[in-house]
Amino acid sequence: MTCIISVSPDDVLHRLRAALGDAVVTDPAALEPLRADRSGHRSPGAPLAAVRARTVEDVQAACRIAHATGTPLVTRGAGTGLAGGAVAGPGQVVLDLSGMDRILEVAPEDRVAVVEPGVLNGALNRALEPHGLWWAPDPASKEISTVGGNIAMNAGGLLCAKYGVTREAVLGLAVVLADGTLMRLGHRTVKGVTGYDLTALMIGSEGTLGVIVEATLALRPLPEGAVHTLGAFFPDVAVGARAAAAITGAGHVPAIMELMDEATLAAVRAHVSADDAARLPETGAFLLVQADGPGADEQAAAMAELIRSAGGEVTVTADPAEADRLVSLRRTAFPALEALGTPLVEDVAVPRSRMPEMFARIREIEAETGLRIPTSAHAGDGNLHPVVLFGEPSRVGGEDGAQEAIPAEVWAAAGMLFRAGLELGGTLTGEHGVGLLKRAFLKEELGEAQHGLQERIKAVFDPRGILNPGIVFTP
Repeated sequence: MTCIISVSPDDVLHRLRAALGDAVVTDPAALEPLRADRSGHRSPGAPLAAVRARTVEDVQAACRIAHATGTPLVTRGAGTGLAGGAVAGPGQVVLDLSGMDRILEVAPEDRVAVVEPGVLNGALNRALEPHGLWWAPDPASKEISTVGGNIAMNAGGLLCAKYGVTREAVLGLAVVLADGTLMRLGHRTVKGVTGYDLTALMIGSEGTLGVIVEATLALRPLPEGAVHTLGAFFPDVAVGARAAAAITGAGHVPAIMELMDEATLAAVRAHVSADDAARLPETGAFLLVQADGPGADEQAAAMAELIRSAGGEVTVTADPAEADRLVSLRRTAFPALEALGTPLVEDVAVPRSRMPEMFARIREIEAETGLRIPTSAHAGDGNLHPVVLFGEPSRVGGEDGAQEAIPAEVWAAAGMLFRAGLELGGTLTGEHGVGLLKRAFLKEELGEAQHGLQERIKAVFDPRGILNPGIVFTP
């Protein structure tokens, strides 16, 4: 599908301003940051304009004009994505939803919240806490990432192994289609099987099928009792990966189980305070495990014994402050690695039992390419984040776009990582999405028939191909 511009850029701007007034932004300084997201990908030039939507009607107006004129429309929230899915370039209009940040309703009796897409994960859970409720998706970027972005990418995070990814926590959506039509999908009820599940189709669609303007979220009661946190150290990541596999193999479902390899732990040690660094071993890998809810103490004790049997040293705590310190080590991993070089953050997932093999394959790819690839993992669900480091500490991307800025050998290493994950029965992306960065590999996972079917589904929802063009599918 190709966007065909049927009017001049000046005419597009005139129509947008007539309909949306000062919500239309063309100031070059304001448009410049919209060329990139946290993936590091940078477009060749600035977008035509941005629409800072405040209402559903703003979104509908922008979509109608874009559809009528064939103007590419890129939906953006906080810009924290890691796949290039919210990067806008010349001739495109950014639909900025970050200002649609209201919590519209909290219904404790139904365990439901209704929110706009720009609400931040962390802010939502602080608002829910007085009601004894929470929304389970917990990306490491929860203080800066939006609910709408989480839904668009079907985001994961630290708590997925027990509480599921975003898809398991969404009951319904309000979505504006490419032509401005507003549709309400899903249900407010826990059960509901009427018709095709278009809510699930929208979740993880990366802005290619419609614009999410409201979400009905399934909430959970806050876990009761003390949370027990385990911090375990291993001589190397292979031993840690086997311990993590032993925990899931024994039937335990920890709330959090995060594994950092030797290089990642060393980077964290160099990044944290001297006091925290002194409490970490000089070498080795780190496994963070957390048990919550009824029986958490017994589960923690059983998991600690499995860790010791696998060759790890472990401490167990029910102290919230100590738990926060241990969890913060994991949340510090990405900024710590950014300080060492320019990162290309990847996101493969494999069956949990094959995670030790994937770590071994990553070491082989490091040896073959000569590149540093520190890796952390959501070990409870087999989702690994190899970070290919190159050059000096900086953000990826330049005036000519990130494809030129990232060296060919780094892309080659990424391809080797993807194929290794697929060969082990895994997937290209566990939570970051396909975006721009993985679209060239998508057909290898889906196959020709499914890839073609997905392109045809895109065409049904967006016949002119204006929504996030080039995202997921190669133009």
